Amino acid sequence: MAKTRMANIAARLAPIIAHRGASAAAPENTLAAIRAAAAEGATWVEVDVKLSRDGVCILMHDDLLRRTTNGRGEVAQYDLDELERLDAGSWFSRRFAGERIPTLARTIELAQELDLDLNLEIKPCPGRQHETAIAVVETLRRHWPQSRPWPLLSSFAVASLEEVRLRAPEMPRGLLIGRPTRRGRDMLDRLDCVTLHCDARRVSKGLVSTLAATGRPVLCYTVNDPNRARRLLEMGVTSIITDRPAELKSALGRQ
Repeated sequence: MAKTRMANIAARLAPIIAHRGASAAAPENTLAAIRAAAAEGATWVEVDVKLSRDGVCILMHDDLLRRTTNGRGEVAQYDLDELERLDAGSWFSRRFAGERIPTLARTIELAQELDLDLNLEIKPCPGRQHETAIAVVETLRRHWPQSRPWPLLSSFAVASLEEVRLRAPEMPRGLLIGRPTRRGRDMLDRLDCVTLHCDARRVSKGLVSTLAATGRPVLCYTVNDPNRARRLLEMGVTSIITDRPAELKSALGRQ
């Protein structure tokens, strides 16, 4: 079963994946960034998923609101209706003033409209590893169309991946790590993960070859230099996660 899932995800992954949407062109983790990614020719988009205080899945990377909204304090201290009133676009450009924090449910809806595949990074606030994973699974069961393969769920949070494995073993999982280690590779097997997501500065040809022998694709983040992206793809890396999908696709001649 695991080998089948690995083969399926390997066949579906694109060489270029838009990081938090096309986040060099629009404010990260917003619907505007997802639309920009589609406009730039991306077919896969990676976004970060957290929980509001009242348990709704939203797109947000940081535990704090300050960097990407006009709010203050911790994301986990606010209910959805409060978060949706924040401006999540002006920090990036006045052109995006009024852009809102989207829910995962609305993100799924837009992804279907634009025919995009999703890599959902489960990014729990401290102490919410289990409940965030549970909420992501429940949201997908309610909103993801049965006609499409499940999105790829990735995380640095081992507890979140364990929760997904327990509750939704059919949903493909990816382990996010910074520096590849033997322990990290062993964790892939323990969590039954089908992909490894690795800091591009830490990846090696040996690592890629070792994982290729098990059928696991390697995805590298975050690469905006076409020359580095080319070297990684030549090394055998399956997917490059980038803020600039159009630029990399053009430079690499990828369709």
